Amino acid sequence: MLSVHTSPLEQPGTGDAGGLNVYVVETSRRLAARGVEVEIFTRRTRGDQPTEVELVPGVTVRHIDAGPFEGFFKQDLPGQLCAFVAGLIQAEASREPGWYDLVHSHYWLAGHAGWLAAERWRVPLVHTMHTLAKVKNASLAVGDAPEPPIRVVGEEQVVSASDRLVANTRDEGRALVGLYGACPDRISVVPPGVDLDTFSPGGPDARRAARGRLGVDPGADLLLFVGRIQPLKAPDVLVRAVAHLVRERPERADRLRAVLLGGPSGNGLQQQDELEKMVAEHGLCPTVSFLPPARRPVLADWYRAADLVVVPSYSETFGLVAVEAQACGTPVVAASVGGLRTAVRDGVSGVLVPGHNPRRWARVLSDILDDPGRRRAMSRGALVQASRFSWEATVEGTLEAYAGAGEDHRHRGVRSRDLCCCGAGGAGSRTGS
Repeated sequence: MLSVHTSPLEQPGTGDAGGLNVYVVETSRRLAARGVEVEIFTRRTRGDQPTEVELVPGVTVRHIDAGPFEGFFKQDLPGQLCAFVAGLIQAEASREPGWYDLVHSHYWLAGHAGWLAAERWRVPLVHTMHTLAKVKNASLAVGDAPEPPIRVVGEEQVVSASDRLVANTRDEGRALVGLYGACPDRISVVPPGVDLDTFSPGGPDARRAARGRLGVDPGADLLLFVGRIQPLKAPDVLVRAVAHLVRERPERADRLRAVLLGGPSGNGLQQQDELEKMVAEHGLCPTVSFLPPARRPVLADWYRAADLVVVPSYSETFGLVAVEAQACGTPVVAASVGGLRTAVRDGVSGVLVPGHNPRRWARVLSDILDDPGRRRAMSRGALVQASRFSWEATVEGTLEAYAGAGEDHRHRGVRSRDLCCCGAGGAGSRTGS
């Protein structure tokens, strides 16, 4: 399995770590539980990282040297993909012939490394995009930079080279066909899951108990944003909506709290400073708080403590945060985009908001906060909606995708491809992952 630009060992919610990291960890763990040996290859980002780390029995994370440790960003990675592929091939050369049965790459950079490795090892290539440049560029946030042509072309090449593409939702599958010319027969739609043991409602007094552990006022109206601080995730929409809420009803300021749980990423390095200035300019310093990413048990407490989880992203392939929140019984107010339309059941487990106008978002948030009965009904709907997603079902679908990729690969043989050493990411599993 390949994840070049971000390691499964990193904390989601900052840097380049997010839902992809969770996806790789959860699927790998469960593949190993089914007897599939998984090796995850990723780039070394610190000098003290060991060559290999056992994530769980049956899952090994292997670090490859490709580029400097500091002052190096995701957009610089195409120039280091050959170095990554060289390390990948060297690792395989130390094994007995035929060690890997399949390569599963994540994100387009990893797809290029996987393309070359799968071709050399004569095994199927399965690829999961996680985000699509053409979709993202069609719905950019104000001031956000479009994805460059090298990524667009790179994604097109990975789509062409893959034996099987795993799409998170039917919408993503349609985008792969309509925007990238993918063959529908080579697409497997496999939604991500949620850890229903960690993310759960927690009992009758869980909300009050969670607030006690987190130091949140039991009587507060708590809005929660979870994710990387970057234009794509649109945390500014929440801040501006809160400003409207307080302006229109100043008495709300005594009860309203908005917590943004995450760290800066990419263009977000500058955005967090801008958000903090915006908070100060609107006099929201007591109301809006910025906190670093939290580990999973603490994150589950934040979900339980919140009245609403707000997901205003401009683009989401799926929206794992929305499903995690709903699994804890918390309704979600999300942008009506991409995979969020699959993750959230509009009017039942939350509300899907068209567009990103802060006044509209403020009205939606106000209506739900002012109607406890509606919120309780949505909480019940959220639990039902989240129960539709599990990592066990994800792994079942992934194994079916692997089987389909293997069959297609055998039927057509190893076809000649125009090799390109310009992408990175992923790891081959020995027995089918």
